[in-house]
Amino acid sequence: MFLTAITFLIILSILVFVHEFGHFIMARLIGVKVEEFGFGLPPRIYGKKIKGTIYSINWLLIGGFVRLAGEDEDPSFASTSAKAMADKKATAGKGYSKQKKLQYFWARSKKERAAILLSGVFMNFFLAVCITSVLLVRGVVEPTKTVRVEKVSLKSPAEEVGIQTNDIVTSVTVMDRLGKRVQLIENPDILISTVKAHAGEMILVTLLRDGKSVEMTAIPRKNPPVGEGALGIAISNLEKHVYPWYQAPVRAVVINTERMWQMLSSLGNLLFRLVTGGKMVSGEISGPVGIAQVTGQAVKYGIDAVLEFASILSLNLALLNILPFPALDGGRLAFVVFEKLGKKARPQIERTIHQIGMMFLLGLLVLITINDILRLVRG
Repeated sequence: MFLTAITFLIILSILVFVHEFGHFIMARLIGVKVEEFGFGLPPRIYGKKIKGTIYSINWLLIGGFVRLAGEDEDPSFASTSAKAMADKKATAGKGYSKQKKLQYFWARSKKERAAILLSGVFMNFFLAVCITSVLLVRGVVEPTKTVRVEKVSLKSPAEEVGIQTNDIVTSVTVMDRLGKRVQLIENPDILISTVKAHAGEMILVTLLRDGKSVEMTAIPRKNPPVGEGALGIAISNLEKHVYPWYQAPVRAVVINTERMWQMLSSLGNLLFRLVTGGKMVSGEISGPVGIAQVTGQAVKYGIDAVLEFASILSLNLALLNILPFPALDGGRLAFVVFEKLGKKARPQIERTIHQIGMMFLLGLLVLITINDILRLVRG
């Protein structure tokens, strides 16, 4: 339990920190002033100001945060606070110098603001690609078009005719009303369905053994023992594939793009069922407690499983943040898009909408967490 909790906190902290680091780097590259870049969440333990930016360590050591100058402000709608009035007097007749003005988030172009908002999502996707690349170089189990015999049951038709472990099943030849027919075997389902359809009949199984083709005749059983198939062999099309370092990143991009699309499709289906009152499956939505539980399961399978889970979680974080919902990066990006369309919202209104969105998300998080706990208690 302790190892699971520590692993979960480390993974979550890295994912959130990398996300915020993306905002930090892009803001600095564009020239927006970063007022604070913190590791963990406030209250602050320690902070040091370097070249106008406070680098802080905070008590809640989960992730991090970035505070940009002018992120929620616009001088054209300045408040009437004492400090704002003093600033107005100090700059009366002068306005903002061009150099100082460009240090504020609100003063940058719509493309630049969009880039800063999207940089966190990009970094989470980039992290997922990096993790997947490492796993590909280490070697991953992938489906192939080769169906290999993993095990031969005792006193089975396969054992009787001499089929051996590590034999590769290339084809099955059968006789039916259409005459002699050769069925190429490219995945386990084809072999299972073909053999089952001709149970009790003579079939010709073509194998590849030590690089040589071997043919054997067998009669699949109509009523095999429980846990055994008609031929009595366990098969698999999964093999460990080690990618060269120069191929891994390209393959990792493809893998994570496909995963991102699958996640988006699943999310769309989930939202559709929520809106239409469709049936929901228990555990389909998980919060921190549910994610921590999955982390514990990954820990049992070793470091590769933990890394795989971290990459998937990083993609989930990227997808969540790109959603056009208030308080999320996607929600802030939506306001930039509306501004591009000539429908700029007043900063006070936008800020209020984001605050309401944050309250809704926190409330939803509490409800999901309660559901996770109840699900664990009920088993």
